[in-house]
Amino acid sequence: MPPADPTRRARVSRRAFLVGGAAAGAVAVAGAGGAWAGRATAPATGAASSGTAGALALHGDLRVPFHGPRQAGVETPPQAYLTLVALNLAPGTDRDALVRLMRIWTDDVVRLTEGRPGLTDTEPELAEVPARLTVTVGYGPAVFTAAGLDDRRPAWLGPLPAFAVDRLEDRWNDGDLVLQVCADDEVTVSHAVRMLLREARDFASVRWLQKGFRRSVGSEPAGRTMRNLMGQIDGTRNLDPVADAPLVWSDGTDGWLAGGTSMVVRRIRMELDTWDEVDRSTREAVMGRRLADGAPLTGEKEHDEPDLEAVGPHGLTVIGPAAHVRRARTSDPAERFLRRAYSYDDAPDVATDPGALSSSGLVFVTFQADVDRQFVPVQRRLDEVDLLNEWTTPIGSAVFAVPPGCAEGEFLGQALLG
Repeated sequence: MPPADPTRRARVSRRAFLVGGAAAGAVAVAGAGGAWAGRATAPATGAASSGTAGALALHGDLRVPFHGPRQAGVETPPQAYLTLVALNLAPGTDRDALVRLMRIWTDDVVRLTEGRPGLTDTEPELAEVPARLTVTVGYGPAVFTAAGLDDRRPAWLGPLPAFAVDRLEDRWNDGDLVLQVCADDEVTVSHAVRMLLREARDFASVRWLQKGFRRSVGSEPAGRTMRNLMGQIDGTRNLDPVADAPLVWSDGTDGWLAGGTSMVVRRIRMELDTWDEVDRSTREAVMGRRLADGAPLTGEKEHDEPDLEAVGPHGLTVIGPAAHVRRARTSDPAERFLRRAYSYDDAPDVATDPGALSSSGLVFVTFQADVDRQFVPVQRRLDEVDLLNEWTTPIGSAVFAVPPGCAEGEFLGQALLG
């Protein structure tokens, strides 16, 4: 008789504990988890003691609260590292199974964001550093079908319209569920992703996984607009998630989605090998902004309003008709969205592209109350004409509904599935 699988045994008892039952397992888990209780109550620390000259600031114990009316990871200031995972639901997954999975994920995320291991964590030491960990969960169309709730699916939830610039690869498209896992420590992200995927393997399988990064914590002042790998300041005209909250969060028209939002994921390949051949003045003309500080070609500072009517000495507009900054702008204040993009830099596929130096780009993530009203019109203008299209190509696309947050004792998605 083969030896019992201790991992399988832990998974079974853990689920039984969450959905009611397995009292003996609960006692065992409570005993094992007691040693970690003190870690969650420790005050967050963002800097070393002021009495230590030249001491390195520590950020590992900083925590983002999980419970609340909205999920974390949307208006949270972007962390340094991102992993996005889309999953396909397993055949036969129904509403009850989805509720079980949401209960399991909710419990794990609460623990991990507090710097505590999950109930079945086999590497508990890796959970000690939350580093502003957030996990944001989203639903694709198949969740509504599996749960028998197609009548509650938002009208905008589905593939984006086809754009002429797209060269979409199925390996980066769509998904039934999505996990956006972010933190200021890459080990923390990796551990959280593994924990959550391990708990989901009876319910779903990985469809695609995308990793991204920004500047490390402390490498530049907080609040500075990120630069992408083309050297451009990226996201100057972003929404303020507090002041512009109605453009980010659902107003409740869809009932269960009140306090939720939508997530669009576009994987955008950057042709860095040919961008290298473009001189600096041409790069600035493509964008309509200076590379050094992100200021519009008609301004002095990054956040100056571009003067789209300004004319140069030769009678041509300073910001050209096909410049990215002109094509992305609109007179309709509703056609805006919250950007939360990350760079990616993968190994080049030298088998299909000999001599390539890089495979790089942007994991372009946006949040908005209504995809059709806010995101699509902007993309249509960029699709029609935009000089930047010569060096950027969308190769992946997915849309998800992000349910609201939850209070203590509730689970993610309860407003829809409960």
